[in-house]
Amino acid sequence: MTLVHRTEVNLVASADRVMCRIFIPGDELHLPGVSRAESVLERIGWLTDEQVDESLARTIERFEDRHRHLQREFDMHFEAVSHLIPDVSVVSASRRSLIGAYFTQEYAFESTAYFNPSMVAHPDQSGVPKGSLRFVMSVRAVGEGHISSIVFRTGLIGPLGEIEMDPVSRYATTRAHRYTALTSRLVRRAAVERGLDSSELQSVLGTLPETFTPEELEVSMELLQVARSGTTPIANVVNELRDLAKSTYEVDFDESTELSERVMWPTVSNERHGMEDARWVQFTEPDGRVNYRATYGGYDGVDVVIRGLETSDFRRFSSMQLTGRAVANKGLALFPRKVNGRYAAVSRWDRESNSIAYSGDGYHWDEGQTFQFASQPWEVVHLGNCGSPIETAAGWIVLTHGVGPMREYFIGAVLLDLEDPTRMIAALPHPLLSANEKERNGYVPNVVYSCGSLKHEDVLVIPYGIADGMTGIATVEVDELLAELLKFRRRRSGDSRAAGDRSSDARDEMKAAAS
Repeated sequence: MTLVHRTEVNLVASADRVMCRIFIPGDELHLPGVSRAESVLERIGWLTDEQVDESLARTIERFEDRHRHLQREFDMHFEAVSHLIPDVSVVSASRRSLIGAYFTQEYAFESTAYFNPSMVAHPDQSGVPKGSLRFVMSVRAVGEGHISSIVFRTGLIGPLGEIEMDPVSRYATTRAHRYTALTSRLVRRAAVERGLDSSELQSVLGTLPETFTPEELEVSMELLQVARSGTTPIANVVNELRDLAKSTYEVDFDESTELSERVMWPTVSNERHGMEDARWVQFTEPDGRVNYRATYGGYDGVDVVIRGLETSDFRRFSSMQLTGRAVANKGLALFPRKVNGRYAAVSRWDRESNSIAYSGDGYHWDEGQTFQFASQPWEVVHLGNCGSPIETAAGWIVLTHGVGPMREYFIGAVLLDLEDPTRMIAALPHPLLSANEKERNGYVPNVVYSCGSLKHEDVLVIPYGIADGMTGIATVEVDELLAELLKFRRRRSGDSRAAGDRSSDARDEMKAAAS
C-alpha cells in the first residue's frame, strides 16, 4: 500500500538570484592581516571626478535592476570603511557611492543547494479561497563557500491537498541586525556550559539587573577589569561574556519587501559559517496568543550550536542561543503548545535516539527521556526527527528519519501519547518515504529529509529535501497514516520502565525484523 503521494513541485538550486554583501579586498583569502582596504581607498582617491562619475553611472546601469535598494547597499558599505579615510568631509557624494560599490559584491546565496524545508500556516490568511490554506515554507539555501542561510517561499494548499507555489521575488535582501537585551539567568547558564568559573562569573553578573543590555554588560566588565587588572580568570570571563552578549539579536525587514526576498543570513560568531535546518512550528500559548518559533543549527566552521528563532509576522525576527543537555546535538523540534504546563520538544541529545525534553522557559532544555531506539534495519546508524509533532485526536504524529546501509536516509513515522509524549503508541516498521530512482542522485545521494510538515484538514503536507540539493513536496491522508500506524501498536505502550531497560526491547525488535 502506497501512503505517500508525490506532487509535481520540484524546487532546485539557482544562481539567478543574488544579494549584496560587503567585500573587503584581501579578506577572501581567509588569512589574518591581508586586508587591502586602505590601498584600494587610496587608488579610488586618485580617480578624477569625471572617472568617478562615469564608473558610478556604468555600475548603477549594470546592477540597479538586480537589487531593490542598491544605493542603500553602497551607503552602508561606505560607512563600514569610512573610518579608514583621513577626511571624510571632503569626499563627494558620487565618490562615496563609488567607494561603497568597490566594497560591495554580489553573492548567489542559493546557487549550490536548496533543501531541508519546513512548512507552517501563513500568519495572513486574508483572501484565501474557502477550503484552502496559505503557507510559509522555509528552505536551507547554500551558496559559495558552502554557507547556509534561511530563505522563504509561500503558496496555497487546496481543499484536496493540491499545492500551488507563489512566484519567487527576483530580489533578495538581508538586513542589519541589532543586539537585544539579555537575561542574567540565560547568560549564566550559557557561560557555565562554556566552562566559566562560577565565582568569577558572579563577579560580573552580580552587579547587573536580571535583564540588561550589552552596553550595560560592557560597563560592568570594564569596571571589574579596572578593579582587578591583571587577573587572568577575570579576563577569560570578560572575553567569553562579550561573545555571549553578541549571541542574541533581532532582524527587522522592510515592510515593502516580499517574504520570498528576505534572507536570514549568518550574523553572530557561532553561526558565521551557516544557519542550518530550521524547524518551524506555529506555537499557541495557553492564553491563545500565537507566534512562530524555530530551532536551527548555528555552524561556526567547527561546531554546531542549537539556536532559536521567534517571529509573529516573518518580518521581525529574534534569534538566541538555546542551552541545556537536550540541545547538545542537532535536531530539536518544538511541540506546537505546552504539554502539561511545560514547553516540550523532540530531541536527539544522545546523537542516535529520539527523546522528549522539557523546558520551563523555552530556552533551557534539560536532558531528554528517550522514547525510541533504533529497531529497524533502516534505522541502525541513527534516528532523528523530521520536524515538530503534528497533533491529532489519536496522538502526536512525529515524522522521523533513519539512516541505513550506504548512508541512505529514510523518513518514518511514530505516534506518541497526547498527554505523555514519552509514551510511544505505535511506530511504522517500514519507511514512509525514501528516495525513488529520480531522487537518488544529487549533492548527497540517497537522502530524503524534512524539517517540518503541515496538516491541513485531513491531509499532511510533507516538504522534503532531495539528495541535499533540491526540494519536493509530498502528501499523505492523515486517517490513512494513523490507520497504518495503529496496525503496529506497541505491546508495551503502557510500560513505564527506564529508557535503558527499554533498549533491550529495541534490540529484540531489530533481531526479529532481521530474521
